[in-house]
Amino acid sequence: MDAMQQERIEKLREMVNTSNRIVFFGGAGVSTESGIPDFRSVDGLYNQKYAYPPEQILSHTFYMRKPEEFFRFYKDKLIIKGAKPNKAHEKLAEWEKEGKLLAVVTQNIDGLHQAAGSKNVYELHGSTLRNYCEKCGKFYDIDYMALPHEETNGVPYCDCGGRVKPDVVLYEEGLDQQVINGAVESIMQADMLIIGGTSLVVYPAAGLIDYYRGDKLVVINKSPTSRDRSADLVIEGAIGEILGSL
Repeated sequence: MDAMQQERIEKLREMVNTSNRIVFFGGAGVSTESGIPDFRSVDGLYNQKYAYPPEQILSHTFYMRKPEEFFRFYKDKLIIKGAKPNKAHEKLAEWEKEGKLLAVVTQNIDGLHQAAGSKNVYELHGSTLRNYCEKCGKFYDIDYMALPHEETNGVPYCDCGGRVKPDVVLYEEGLDQQVINGAVESIMQADMLIIGGTSLVVYPAAGLIDYYRGDKLVVINKSPTSRDRSADLVIEGAIGEILGSL
């Protein structure tokens, strides 16, 4: 680590030490260190070849029209078994326990923040760990979704005959209003906002950080983001490594 990077990490440590209402806003980069692929990086899902582009497959229209194709992709790429929280997830959970962190606002759907022990997590795009029958609302876990379901061409169905849908926000679907309200409220109350592992290109999620009113805005990401100019501190690098070093 060069001297300049060391200096930035020291500044981050100091900012964290003098804050007690931290909110963390994170994206796919938080989970890549746990072995979960990032959608938009060079080797991410969006650059792999399928019969249809992933943006199309992960849309509400496609889900309704071609459920077999949707679930083939979903099981293949979005159900990740055996992923464990990394140092970023662990550090955030530790801060929450100490009473320093108000909330985690995440665009991820993998449940790793909760697995690390975080309690106050706003999952903007839902979670692969929750799945519900579209007809009767019965809950199904990720293990059920991962089954082959060969008798129905890979599409999971409930005992009642309804199709089981992942509690994940697809393209063309709106975000959950309660989740948005909770995230906005936390961001407005924050005395420090750390943006980590996100390129901030997915809206409306990325727009939520406009609600921050404080003077400790930190961006930690491997590549530049649209908020770097307005940030009080920018650190380039892997979020787990950086938070783990504090």
